[in-house]
Amino acid sequence: MKSLRIVHLTRYSYSESVVLNPHSIFLCPLQKSHYTLSNYKIEITPKPMDMELRHNIDNNPYYLSWFEGETEKLEIKVDFSVQLKAFNPFAFILDHKFTEDFQKNKDSFYSEEDKQLLHAALHFSAEPEITAFAKSFSTDQDDPLIFLNGMLQSIHEEWEHTFREDFGLWTPEKTLAAKSGSCRDLSWMLIQMLRSIGLACKFVSGYAFNPELEEGHELHAWVEVFLPGAGWVGIDPSLGLFADEHYLPLASSAIPRLTLPVVGTYGGAAESKLESEVYITPH
Repeated sequence: MKSLRIVHLTRYSYSESVVLNPHSIFLCPLQKSHYTLSNYKIEITPKPMDMELRHNIDNNPYYLSWFEGETEKLEIKVDFSVQLKAFNPFAFILDHKFTEDFQKNKDSFYSEEDKQLLHAALHFSAEPEITAFAKSFSTDQDDPLIFLNGMLQSIHEEWEHTFREDFGLWTPEKTLAAKSGSCRDLSWMLIQMLRSIGLACKFVSGYAFNPELEEGHELHAWVEVFLPGAGWVGIDPSLGLFADEHYLPLASSAIPRLTLPVVGTYGGAAESKLESEVYITPH
């Protein structure tokens, strides 16, 4: 069993004193069977008037914090350990009907009840070239897992994985044309590709311990795809991998902005600067 210590510092600096409005802090790892969380501590400066653990519409846990007075900075530090257990991301049996429908290149792979629940995760608004790329892998492919692995390997090998400090997501079309993008850009492109052929997907934000990550151990983004018989399966286009025990999700949602680690506003006309540091060390 491998143990990791994760220390994550988020710092907002303001050009003048501001009044902090309530903040939602999504920095508590989701409960998963392949790791155990211990010694979790969260420190916030200035100290909140109060802080409560809540769950949002996606059932992601977050700390709702509210403040009094004025401040020129907001610092959030989380420090915890995780004990990782070996996790085989392929330890499942796909639903037989899903596999048959995939072989027939059907447009829908889910029951009517499932589609109601998966509505947001099936929504896409991509250009034809996004769909064409996905269909180039799915046509005449009998095995959904071989199809997914082929797409992952292609994006990993043919797209440059870059690090962007600016906010927001590139459009899937921009990432496709640039043949490069950050982990979040590549994930959003893959989500639109898979949704375009009828597979439900969510955007995931969290930590990934892997020495191949050029950006070190900043927050990482990957994808979850819903496969009947297996449930939500993590896939990472940046590394071309199915997510194993080294992936620790903080939040997942069909809408990427709902996975941001810190959400909140402040009163006043001050400018803000964001700095973030993540340290992941075996111990």
